Amino acid sequence: MDTISDLLNWRSLRWKTALLVAVACCAVALTVGVLVHRSTLERSMNDGGAKAVAQLSSALGEYERDGAPPGGLETSPAAMPAELLDRLRHGQGPSTGYATWYDGDSPGDHPEMWAARMYRGGPVAISTDMTSDLLTRRALDRHMWKYSLVALAVVLPLTALSAELPHRRLRRVARTARRIAAGDLAARTGAGPGGRGGDEITEISATVDSMADSLLARLTAEQRFTADVAHELRTPLMGLVTASGLLPEGEATDLVRDRVGVLRVLVEDLLEISRLDAGAERAELRPVPLAELVEDALDRTGLPTRFVPAGAGSARTDPRRVDRIVANLVANAHRHGSAPVEVAVAGTTVTVRDHGPGFPRELLADGPQRFRTGASERGRGHGLGLTIALGQARVIGAALSFANAPDGGAVATLRLPVAD
Repeated sequence: MDTISDLLNWRSLRWKTALLVAVACCAVALTVGVLVHRSTLERSMNDGGAKAVAQLSSALGEYERDGAPPGGLETSPAAMPAELLDRLRHGQGPSTGYATWYDGDSPGDHPEMWAARMYRGGPVAISTDMTSDLLTRRALDRHMWKYSLVALAVVLPLTALSAELPHRRLRRVARTARRIAAGDLAARTGAGPGGRGGDEITEISATVDSMADSLLARLTAEQRFTADVAHELRTPLMGLVTASGLLPEGEATDLVRDRVGVLRVLVEDLLEISRLDAGAERAELRPVPLAELVEDALDRTGLPTRFVPAGAGSARTDPRRVDRIVANLVANAHRHGSAPVEVAVAGTTVTVRDHGPGFPRELLADGPQRFRTGASERGRGHGLGLTIALGQARVIGAALSFANAPDGGAVATLRLPVAD
């Protein structure tokens, strides 16, 4: 269903189509009106001229027969229009020797058609009233404009209605594309290669579905690769951990154990991401006091963090997963940001802020991506911490958002469901 804003959006294709049809109808109506007007005027002039010539010929016959000019026959050049005399003098009339002139400027809006010829060495002329002809042409013009407007009033709503079907199909394609961009790769327009219509919209719909299929296939392959790598590394890693524990104490041994520890954390993160991707994680929800839960999580990180509980409440959540989320956010703030790192709890909202360069634009636009840490000034890493935090937030039904503070620094906000 359209919203009011959709209906009033003048940039919509619906209104652009209606406007195009309106312009086309007006152009057609104007062209036809001008052609009909000119054709009618030309025919009227021809008929009026022929009528005036016939009346002049008849009047001259009576003049010849009776020896006196009949009523309406003008024999004085002063009573004749100058244009008529000029046309007669220069032979700009019919080949029979007659000249005609339409006088549309007669007083009282009563035009006349004049006909003249030379008779007994002087001009004679007669006029025919063209008022009824003028009124007929004006009535025709009014009817043409009136019925053109009526036709336009009928065509425009029909055009808007006929444009609604392709407009609705385009909106469905746009909604599907937005869902795909938001991460719902299962969204489809429902129009296959041989879908209804076989037009450009069907082709666009099929292309969007094909794009979603391709993205889903690539994402599935990436998730499968991540899971396979993590599982394949797990066995040799356990051997490295055991072997490093048997090495004699020393500086080189400490270095080896440190690198093995980093590799172990990486593999565990990869395994956790593979479980999140596969949807194998299940939350165990229960009411917990949020301030105490966050404070314990901060203590376990061992990182210097300023904790500000302000009106903390109870949240219905999985404590182990909240602990994991908070630990990852704090570790990310220390690794990529600058001190002081602050964690605030208000109600069921947890905010983690640092005072570094802030999140990169790519992360704010697309969300955290594995193996991508964004700007180099935010330090090094694998890009897995925020990815895991976001995945765990989805498991417990929480909302995790990322932003940059106006005065500098990255801000991560975790909103948890309120306990019943």
